[in-house]
Amino acid sequence: MTKTKETLVFGLDIGTRSIVGTVGYKNKNRFVVVAQTSREHETRAMLDGQIHDIHAVGDTIREVVEVLEEKIGEPLKQVSIAAAGRVLKTVTAHADMEFLEDKVITSEDVYALDSVAIEKAYEQFSIENKTDMKFYCVGYSVVKYYMNGYLIGNLEEHKAKNIGVDLIATFLPDDVVDGLYRAVEYAGLEVANLTLEPIAAIEVAIPEMYRMLNIGLIDVGAGTSDISITKDGSIVAYGMLPVAGDSLTEVIARHCLVDFATAEEIKKGISVTDTVEYKDIMGLPQTITKEQVLEICKEPVTQMAKQAAEKLLELNGDKPVSAVFVVGGGGKIPGYTEMVAQYLGIQKERCAIRGAEVMDKIDFLETDVVKDSLLVTPIGICLNFYEKSNNFIFVTFNDKRIKLYDNNKLSIVDAAMQAEFPNDGLFPKRGQALTFTIDGKQRVIRGEAGEAAEIYLNGEAADIHTPIRKNDKIVVKESTAGKMAELEIGKLPEFSSTIEIFVNDQKVSFPKFASVNGQLQSAFYSIKENDKIEMLNYYTVSQIVEFMDVILDKNMNIYVNNQIADMDTKVYENFSVIWTLEELELLMATSGQGEIIHSANETEPGENGTETNSVSESKQQLTGTETNSASESKQQLTEAETNATSESKPQIIEAELNTDTSTADNSKPEITGANASEPDIITTIHVVVNKKPLTLSGKKDYIFVDVFDYIDFDLSKPQGTSVETLLNGENAGYTQFLSEGDVLDIFWKNN
Repeated sequence: MTKTKETLVFGLDIGTRSIVGTVGYKNKNRFVVVAQTSREHETRAMLDGQIHDIHAVGDTIREVVEVLEEKIGEPLKQVSIAAAGRVLKTVTAHADMEFLEDKVITSEDVYALDSVAIEKAYEQFSIENKTDMKFYCVGYSVVKYYMNGYLIGNLEEHKAKNIGVDLIATFLPDDVVDGLYRAVEYAGLEVANLTLEPIAAIEVAIPEMYRMLNIGLIDVGAGTSDISITKDGSIVAYGMLPVAGDSLTEVIARHCLVDFATAEEIKKGISVTDTVEYKDIMGLPQTITKEQVLEICKEPVTQMAKQAAEKLLELNGDKPVSAVFVVGGGGKIPGYTEMVAQYLGIQKERCAIRGAEVMDKIDFLETDVVKDSLLVTPIGICLNFYEKSNNFIFVTFNDKRIKLYDNNKLSIVDAAMQAEFPNDGLFPKRGQALTFTIDGKQRVIRGEAGEAAEIYLNGEAADIHTPIRKNDKIVVKESTAGKMAELEIGKLPEFSSTIEIFVNDQKVSFPKFASVNGQLQSAFYSIKENDKIEMLNYYTVSQIVEFMDVILDKNMNIYVNNQIADMDTKVYENFSVIWTLEELELLMATSGQGEIIHSANETEPGENGTETNSVSESKQQLTGTETNSASESKQQLTEAETNATSESKPQIIEAELNTDTSTADNSKPEITGANASEPDIITTIHVVVNKKPLTLSGKKDYIFVDVFDYIDFDLSKPQGTSVETLLNGENAGYTQFLSEGDVLDIFWKNN
């Protein structure tokens, strides 16, 4: 045969009973078969589509290759194959791809989209697989493509921002796929493409022009019956049954008392003659008629047809298909198509064997080829090569040989996943995290990162994204873990270094402390797992005494901000503490202190004890936002304050004390008021406003709005849509009463 200039495709249909080899090329929308040959297995080296004797099958493949090489005049190195098996699983998956802007869709984009969907199908199948068997994706069929959310037949060359796909991915056990690869490699070939037998058969048997119809295809081989269904222009389902032509041969062998090969000759003989002569195992000559053979096979043929019809109904949503095409040698047995139609409930004319009828676009250069249903799958395997390249490659990962589904984008990380290498072994491991709470809020400090994995590809340094090819050798040394997290309290952002307090008129800096699980700790305390930390912004008097290492006489008087106190009184930033044997009034009189001292956030009182205009305006703005009941309460409180001021409310003005005699010239602070003999109606409380300590003095009771007399918060210049007020972390109204030690937060909020 004259060598062709075209690039040839070599396809092998490795069947249970025979191996068919086809060599050809595609010429536009036609396929030209250059050469074809077949060989039957001398033994039952395959059962139910699965290879049992790799060497025997490999030897038969080699025989087929030698015949084809002689016919075409050139060597064959790469081959396309198809898989079958009794355990076939299918998964439907959807994937989308989004682009930054509209772009022209290329074949690479479509391939990438399909690959994403296949990966999703594999992930879904891995979750659903409850067996101990390892499965591989051996093929897929696109059901629908989408462009910008709408159905489309072909994405290529269209302009789109979003593309999507629905596809069916098919999976077979590893031993089925591995057996095929090993037999092909034993014969000296490389696998160029792997597909599924029903996918290959449908390439020829049901052309795209017919796939709008709801058609079923049954490829009845020797070991399996492969089933597929088309609908609305797509292949929508696949199935496989472990029953086919060999089951009929086995019945004939038992009945006629002959070996399997003789029984196969009897089965084939009745298709060309009415009687078949043979010798049984006793060597006695026997004759059997076609009618006798059909009667012997009636029950297994019925079971074959019934199972095929039930599978078609199952895959088609419990509805019969409109028509059934039957291909493969096993389906030629008389009566099979009629019984399938009967069990489906369709007209018998709508279930028929298809051979030459579906090969109008197939050209044969060899003139002695008979166009029948046996050739459908071998030619379909060749055609599938042009549709998609589904291949597996082998690599060595840490001295372990592994097999990978080749999507032309494999990298070291894919091999690591397939080899079940721990994911955290590839990336630097962080040391143990440190978890604790600070002021009631949980915080986590991450551990230090360790060293990344050492990765080598064929002896050269690489990373997880380095591409890999067949027979590559990969070595990965697992990553290491870093140091566990550690932190001192002093390094927390909430921790400030010192608190400054005036002790007997001397400014003293005290180191900041925190309460950890109820115990005071310094800035150098190393935080432990699950510690409960509370940041302290105050000292108690007893802590001040202890820190300064002084001994107080039991008769000493203690004052905090000029108010009588005890050892448990809390002292905040810039507070004053005095301990003395003298009474405070006497001390102030003898020291001559008369200067009125106000904190930086206090507002100067107006004449006759009234507030300045700015404070009044602020209060008016605030009280204007209250409810009617709150306004009434506020009005009552204001009236009570006015009465107390005019009749019985004394005014206490704080003065800074100084035990230093150099300040003795200062005048004594005044205590004024009509009823100065009744100071018990006046109270002073200490609160914290926006994280700063504040002393409220001059009233019997205090409500939230009183704080605005002491702080710089200009309501006339809004910094947001509303004022947020919190009291001890909870929402508070302006008329809510305040107590000693309350914590207030006031800030602008944008709703």
